[in-house]
Amino acid sequence: MFDHEVIAAVATATGGAIAVIRVSGSGAVECCDRIFKGRKPLSEALPNTVHYGYIMDGGRTVDDVLATVFRAPHSYTGEDSVEISIHGSAYIASEVMSLLLRNGARAARAGEFSARAFAAGKLDLSQAEAVADIIAAGSRAELAMASSQMRGGYSQTLRELRGRLLEITSLLELELDFSEEDVEFADRKKLGAMLSETEGIVSRLAESFRTGNAIRNGIRVAIVGAPNVGKSTLLNRLLEDDRAMVSEVAGTTRDTIEEEMTIDDIRFHFVDTAGLRSSDDRLERMGMERTRRAIESAQIVIRMVEPEVKEIGPLPESEGKREIIVVNKIDRSGERNIPDAIYISAREGVGIDKLCRALRSTVDTDGVYRGEAVVSNIRHYDALQRARESIVKAQDGLVGGISSELLSEELRMATDALGEITGEITSDEILQNIFSKFCIGK
Repeated sequence: MFDHEVIAAVATATGGAIAVIRVSGSGAVECCDRIFKGRKPLSEALPNTVHYGYIMDGGRTVDDVLATVFRAPHSYTGEDSVEISIHGSAYIASEVMSLLLRNGARAARAGEFSARAFAAGKLDLSQAEAVADIIAAGSRAELAMASSQMRGGYSQTLRELRGRLLEITSLLELELDFSEEDVEFADRKKLGAMLSETEGIVSRLAESFRTGNAIRNGIRVAIVGAPNVGKSTLLNRLLEDDRAMVSEVAGTTRDTIEEEMTIDDIRFHFVDTAGLRSSDDRLERMGMERTRRAIESAQIVIRMVEPEVKEIGPLPESEGKREIIVVNKIDRSGERNIPDAIYISAREGVGIDKLCRALRSTVDTDGVYRGEAVVSNIRHYDALQRARESIVKAQDGLVGGISSELLSEELRMATDALGEITGEITSDEILQNIFSKFCIGK
């Protein structure tokens, strides 16, 4: 999938004052020289320099531009590259792209610039994925997490873990060559300590996925309770908008309503659900079934009750999930009889700040802002889980006295799983799947 043809793409979103067209590949500078006219040809320019000139279509001036020249290997892609800054007109961008395509370039595929950077060793695969995450970042936390991964600390940790496993695997395989002499090159006590430490690091990385996934994709919160307890009023209060229909008639909400809001850099997906109660109404029962599915898919469940409730029974669907008990309508009752509950008046807005703080406290972003490695990619999480399983099997086998050959096989599987994250072990199919999700021009 990696060639060195000259590729070109508009690398900026439309609508701005300035647009950038990126050109890369063997002959990229010469291709640009065919349409760029400045004080001297770009092919004579020093690397990492910016040049004022004009984009010409024959004798017609298309635009006055700035062209920045990068020479291999000191560029994003590791190839000769030119970035042409033009005025942000969509028409001008189209004209310049058309001229480049007529003069030796082809249109870049999605993610092709980053794919070439990966092929040139400028980025490993996890860093390349972080580039896409930086572009898509919608909050400070998302940006901090992606930037940390982009800087390579996470990759360095994985390389060190993989290096340890490879070293031990090599010693175990060396033992196989001397199996008749019955010698051990890998000290079993040290091996056990190393596996324990490695398993701990891999487990911590895998466990960080809960936080990383919440930052990247948001947290689903199901608002549940009996009919007419104020679930829709709470959703409207949180959103500061009349999104859900509110009525004194119980059972008004027949379907789930989903809305999103951000609380201190974390996105929450709220699901207003139909009230749970016994009913002969077919539509209401269908709504309650959707409520149960919403609870099952949520990470947090807000259980809303009224002040008169003395005891809250278990909700089977929310078993194992974080529950926040919210007592609503305190404007009409002063009772305080439910431990650890948050008391609010959704109608009056009382206690909403406390509820928002409770929701935000479910995600610990301190480590993210300190630059610690936090896993947010499901591909990485899956690979870490497989690596951990193999390491645990190796630990169990070490205690059970299994052969060097079987130990070596488990460690090699763990090593390969870690290598998949950074791209040291991969396939063209995986690479195409990853880079095809990037935007054009990156």
